[in-house]
Amino acid sequence: MSEPKQIVIVGASLAGLQAAQTLRRASFEGSIVLIGDEPHFPYDRPPLSKQFLAGAWEEEKLRLRAAVNPSELGLDWMLGVAATGLDLDLRTVALGDGRTVTYDGLILACGAHARSLADHPPGVFTLRGLDDARALRSALDTGPARVCVIGAGFIGAEVAATARERGLDVTMIEAAAAPLVRVLDAGAGLAIAELHRRHGVDVRLGVGVNEVQAGADGRVERVLLADGSAVEADVVVVGIGVVPNTGWLEGSGVSIDNGVVCDSTCLAAPNVVACGDVARWNNPRYGRLTRVEQWDNAVDQGAYVARRLLEEGGVDPEPFAPVPWFWSDQYDRKIQLAGVTGPNAEVVNGSLDEQRFVQLYADDSGRFVGALAWNRPRQAIQARQLLEQEAGLDEARAALGG
Repeated sequence: MSEPKQIVIVGASLAGLQAAQTLRRASFEGSIVLIGDEPHFPYDRPPLSKQFLAGAWEEEKLRLRAAVNPSELGLDWMLGVAATGLDLDLRTVALGDGRTVTYDGLILACGAHARSLADHPPGVFTLRGLDDARALRSALDTGPARVCVIGAGFIGAEVAATARERGLDVTMIEAAAAPLVRVLDAGAGLAIAELHRRHGVDVRLGVGVNEVQAGADGRVERVLLADGSAVEADVVVVGIGVVPNTGWLEGSGVSIDNGVVCDSTCLAAPNVVACGDVARWNNPRYGRLTRVEQWDNAVDQGAYVARRLLEEGGVDPEPFAPVPWFWSDQYDRKIQLAGVTGPNAEVVNGSLDEQRFVQLYADDSGRFVGALAWNRPRQAIQARQLLEQEAGLDEARAALGG
């Protein structure tokens, strides 16, 4: 197609803003409409569970640099209004306030929302956006003695760490046998559990939640567990994963399956691309559909899809095939994961017990696919470079061992 005259971005997110910046850097002079269901200009999410929740950062420090002066990019900002429908034939996006927006090119950067409990009393929180963080920080500022975190994924573990560093009593409950077993291996997950126990968190593993009960004042008072025990709590934080924001796309013709399904170039439909937490694309590096909830991926994929959209109909684009990269700060530990995990894990530097180590992952064929580094930042960067170069497992052992 010829260069679009109007590009619509659904999602005033890190990925959406990165796409808008890339379009302008590519000298796109047409109209860019940026739609966001939150009333806020784009902001950084990782500090919400750490610096902001701890009280070390205020809101102005969260705003992404390109959104500090929102007029500079020449965007048509449509904030505080949700996209409610998509018509691929008419090339229109329907909005919750009754308006429709026409596009020549469409970027889906609409992210995900936190899973929550079906029914719960006041005092139960999730942490996904700025409004969630405001509410949870306010609750912690009132000085509750007891915080219960349901779910020991990265968000749950970071909230637990921040609450402990604020001097609060914390219990962390995980239904699986170890934290993060859906992301890491059991050994690394148990190391995370031990890290929290060393800092005074009551970690309960392999037990589910039956009910969250309210007290006489109507607010949360305790959490009943499947093993018959109870955890007294003034604040409960639910960190049990996220759901891609695809409900508004049902019936549109866009393929939906745990996200917006795309080809290896992030194309979801003619003139429609997807990026960030909502995109599930065929990553040829691993030969499977992949959905990545990571900061670096949002930046890289947002930039990629902007260029991809401008190239639509032209030369065949290179596929989007990054090495995923993730980090989490908990207490004095920096946990970094390059690539993906595999069924075969091997510590080549340090030890799990000292919680300062490098662990390599290989797939069933013995291919080096990922590396986990705890307080080994130099090796983490080196591992990422080796993965990008498709180095072998022996080469990785030699380079990262010690």
